[in-house]
Amino acid sequence: MNTLFDKIWDAHVVQTIADGPTQLYIDRLYCHEVTSPQAFDGMRARGLKCFRPQQIVCMPDHNTPTHDQDKPIADPVSRNQVDTLERNAREFGLKHFGMMSKDNGIIHVVGPEKGLSLPGMTIVCGDSHTSTHGAMGAVAFGIGTSEVEMVMASQCILQQKPKSMRITINGQLGKGVTAKDVALYLMAQLTTSGATGYFVEYAGDVITALSMEGRLTLCNLSIEMGARGGFIAPDDVTFAYLKGKEYAPKGEAWDKAVAYWKTLKSGDDAVFDKELVFNAEEIEPRITYGTNPGMGIGITETIPTEGDANFEKSLQYMGFNAGERLLGKKIDYVFLGACTNGRIEDFRAFASIVKGRQKAAGVVAWLVPGSWVVDQQIREEGLDRVLKAAGFEIRQPGCSACLAMNDDKVPAGKYALSTSNRNFEGRQGPGARTILCSPLVAAAAAVTGVITDPRTLL
Repeated sequence: MNTLFDKIWDAHVVQTIADGPTQLYIDRLYCHEVTSPQAFDGMRARGLKCFRPQQIVCMPDHNTPTHDQDKPIADPVSRNQVDTLERNAREFGLKHFGMMSKDNGIIHVVGPEKGLSLPGMTIVCGDSHTSTHGAMGAVAFGIGTSEVEMVMASQCILQQKPKSMRITINGQLGKGVTAKDVALYLMAQLTTSGATGYFVEYAGDVITALSMEGRLTLCNLSIEMGARGGFIAPDDVTFAYLKGKEYAPKGEAWDKAVAYWKTLKSGDDAVFDKELVFNAEEIEPRITYGTNPGMGIGITETIPTEGDANFEKSLQYMGFNAGERLLGKKIDYVFLGACTNGRIEDFRAFASIVKGRQKAAGVVAWLVPGSWVVDQQIREEGLDRVLKAAGFEIRQPGCSACLAMNDDKVPAGKYALSTSNRNFEGRQGPGARTILCSPLVAAAAAVTGVITDPRTLL
């Protein structure tokens, strides 16, 4: 086999049960406020302590408001979840990055930027977009609440080993085409179930040319193809990104770590269960038209005239017609952020389009950094001034309008161009209509008021 996935997986096997699951050692568990309370209750009921508390990090993100974070959370349900996480972290002696601390943000943004997620690790969280951390060269995947409790108690988890898939993308991305467009393209090609049962390794010219932020975006969306997770072999881009990070190794330990990380790649003779190859030249800026992330088209294309059983229902919900072109379609909301596109590169991209222009009248724009570190970078680079001059304001970090679990909800019937990861019915609010896109497409719509090809503004 000799794939990178095999190397990392096999290095973490504690024992294998014949015709059953593998007991897999976990290097890092991330806990947020939504999926951890029952796990902590279970630990308490059994009188257990966390087996390796130093390998667990807790942080609220889903329920945090993106304004007035210095005041008590107004929504009682959200406030209870955030407060409960803080109490549980204190009781169990776990690292906790609370609201308004410089370390807070979205867990899948903070983990990599602090050097808590490292190459060769196994990483889990009670959240499907844990696959984001695979960009570091780690095997990272989401788990259920009972499994969160399992990791707390034993630092291990029972898992069936997934099959391996390599997706190679060769060539060079065109102007205005981002990692988000690559991910949306792959989802349309594979459908939302095309990678079910697989762990995906991304490779090829396009992948090696991606920045760390781009890689994090791509791996974040692996789950939307049905994959268990997605990852990229660590290289000089990874090492440069991690060097000097707060929790990354230092000094001699750094040199030793890099020497090991350089061995983390699939062998030339590696055999994958499935291999797919795509050409970068076929990818243009993309948008979705339906109610799952696989229902997408190139921005200049028209909606297909037929699809699966869900096709008609999706179009009805979205208020679109088969064969319709979406260019020029009026939009109401723009959301820049989420664990998909809430990093500094995403804000740079957005600012590059809106600079010298003005936010379109009638468009509500939520610009939400993925962490306080990103917020600081925005201000250090002067992007806040560019955005303010164009009529935009920057909100406080959190998951925000990615999902309707905080104040940032899109009203029923309204169209939102969103850089997040899911466009399910009601995902951004009951009756909200979500069109997934890149930060460049979002920015182009924010200043024109309609779906616009960003290449015309670059």
